[in-house]
Order: sequence, then structure tokens, then C-alpha cells
Amino acid sequence: MDIIKLSTDWARAEVFSAKIVWFFSAIELLTAIGFWYWGRTSMAKAFIWPLLVMALFLISVGAGLYAANHPRIAQFENDYRQEPKAFLETEIQRTSNSQRGLALVFRVLPAIIIVAAIVIMLAPAPIWRAITVSIVLTAAFLMVVDSNTEARNDAYHSQLLSNKP
Repeated sequence: MDIIKLSTDWARAEVFSAKIVWFFSAIELLTAIGFWYWGRTSMAKAFIWPLLVMALFLISVGAGLYAANHPRIAQFENDYRQEPKAFLETEIQRTSNSQRGLALVFRVLPAIIIVAAIVIMLAPAPIWRAITVSIVLTAAFLMVVDSNTEARNDAYHSQLLSNKP
């Protein structure tokens, strides 16, 4: 398989993930605005700031994904043309590091969800419930996105290893 096509397809998929994160952040932002505009109960009003903060957090996550991966599309082609073997080794090392990072993500995010669930039970005040529900929502969404990222990274890593001379 053509290594450069494989790599640029991977980077394009990561850019698409950034756009999905931005889309979900827009949903959270619109939900916060909806609670601000139409919310009449203390529970509805309590959701405004937590959802706004989580939306801004996701916007920054999406920006980081985009900024890290969009330039790689052109960079991959340049790096591969200059030194194909070094490019392959660098990508194998990077995807290996990503596998370790994603393994950590799948320990941390569930722990955050568990702690938030405990806080929901122990602090039923509207603001704490809104904060923890917003955190659970965002962490669960990130697990969905990162599940796809992990599968894509594992497949990419395996394909890189199979092309190693």
C-alpha cells in the first residue's frame, strides 16, 4: 500500500474528528443558550454555565485536533519525499506513543465519569447536578470520539508496521 496515501487519509480522518468535536460543542453551546433564554426552573438555569464551559472546552479540543493534524497532510508528503524510511520510523513511533496516550484516556475518562456520578448522588443541588451531568456528557462524548481515534490509530500503526522493510 502507498504509505503517503495511508498517512494522508489518516490525517484527513483526524481533521474530520475535529469537525465532529466542533459540531458537538455547537450543540452544547446552543443548549446552554436555550437554557438561558427559555429556562425558567432553577435546574435549567444551573445548566447554563456548565454547558457553556464544556462547549468552550470542546471547541479548544477540536482546535487542537485540527491544528495538529491539518498541517500534517502537506507535511507528510514533504517528509516522505525527503526520507521515506525516516518518515516511516517516525510515524511508527508517533502512533505507538498515541496508543499509550489513548490507553491513559480510557482510564481517566471513566474515572471522571465515576467521580461525577458519585457527586450527583452526594450533592443533589441544581448547580452540582448540572456541573456533573455536563461533565459526564462531555466525557462520554470524548470516549466515543477517542474510541474511533484509537481504532483508526491501531489500524494505521499495523499498516505502517506491515510496510516496514
